Amino acid sequence: MGDSSQQLFGTDGVRGRANIDITVELATSLARAATDKTSNDPVLIGRDTRRSGPMIASALHAGFNSVGVDTVDLGIIPVGGVSRLVRMVGARCGVMVSASHNPAPDNGIKFFGRDGAKLGDAEERGIERRYFSDIPTVAVAGAGVGFQTVMADSVDRYVDYIKDGISYSLRGLEFVLDTAHGAAFLAAPRLFRAVGAAIEVIADEPTGMNINAGCGATHPEALARIVKGRVGFSFDGDADRLIAVDEEGGVVDGDVILAIFAKHLQDRGKLKNDTVVTTVMANLGFKKAMAEMGINVIETDVGDRAVLDAMRTSKAVLGGEQSGHVILEDRATGDGLRTALRLAEVMAATGKQLVELRTVMRAYPQVLTNVTVESKTGWDRNAAVAQAIATAKDALGSDGRILVRASGTEPLIRVMVEAGQEATANEIAASVADVVAQELA
Repeated sequence: MGDSSQQLFGTDGVRGRANIDITVELATSLARAATDKTSNDPVLIGRDTRRSGPMIASALHAGFNSVGVDTVDLGIIPVGGVSRLVRMVGARCGVMVSASHNPAPDNGIKFFGRDGAKLGDAEERGIERRYFSDIPTVAVAGAGVGFQTVMADSVDRYVDYIKDGISYSLRGLEFVLDTAHGAAFLAAPRLFRAVGAAIEVIADEPTGMNINAGCGATHPEALARIVKGRVGFSFDGDADRLIAVDEEGGVVDGDVILAIFAKHLQDRGKLKNDTVVTTVMANLGFKKAMAEMGINVIETDVGDRAVLDAMRTSKAVLGGEQSGHVILEDRATGDGLRTALRLAEVMAATGKQLVELRTVMRAYPQVLTNVTVESKTGWDRNAAVAQAIATAKDALGSDGRILVRASGTEPLIRVMVEAGQEATANEIAASVADVVAQELA
């Protein structure tokens, strides 16, 4: 199948254009490569609403079945549901077919271990080695062939689990839910109705090709226009992210949500070791707010897996990313629905509106510019780009910062600048992005 030095997995599973990069053949072979012989337990497979989802999921089922592994079809379900149900039923692993916040023509495959967390680097490299090896697959026949079943109540089981974890009534609270025409379109409304909240739902009519299109966590402005005194919750395609919108239409990103949770837990003596885990993308305002509260901040590379690893090492009960991935005390994976319900619960517990809770931190103006490049390889060794970054750091001094990195899932170089003034951040980000474009585009 190719050179064993090749890589399939990026920072968030295997992702690319459906039926071009993520083919039926790839999915079938990947399922076979992901199979170990140490368990008779089934594999659970869920998906989002993309048109290509059933095709890729069917190939995964076939791959697992062809090497004697039973599979369970969860249907359309948030990624948090796959993670939770793996633990609930004792599955050998879970698979989510989704490209998360990417546009509809893309798709992807994420694996989750028995603990409900994404596989680590070593486990993914093991799958890659088996995928690219020339070792023939052992054929099974007769009763040895894996069998497919359907978990018809998968969404209900997942919703019931989240609902049962709430300690405060949400009756009287009003929310607008933006489900991004994605995996949350059934589960999110069902969850919030189950806890007695009043809701309006938008972007809940998936066509297979409209997921994330002008809606969801990557486009919170769609929600901000209509909240009108209510709180908005915006999910992405697989619903592992949450971006909220306050009663005045202000966007509440993952940094602010983490800050709200950290203060709430600390006030109740439940923030273990007074520690929160975040990434290098976290806003300077978040770090300053945590310092003022005496909360230790552990910084990691970008990606919720890196956050999870640091949470496990430090035994932290809270971590996340500015993009809206929040990992709670079970240390499993980002779950936008659970995050939304927990945020609503903080409102109920404190009697405060979100617009008041968000004042726990003041965000520095932050500009993120994405530059499409021909190749990301070697970008960090480009002399002109390095000089542009150094010049920017000198200009920002101690009242700002610049972070340049390659996207883990797209052909992009991301330039992020924070400064005391938005105009300064815009100017410096544009100057560095121009150099990146000239050198690498």
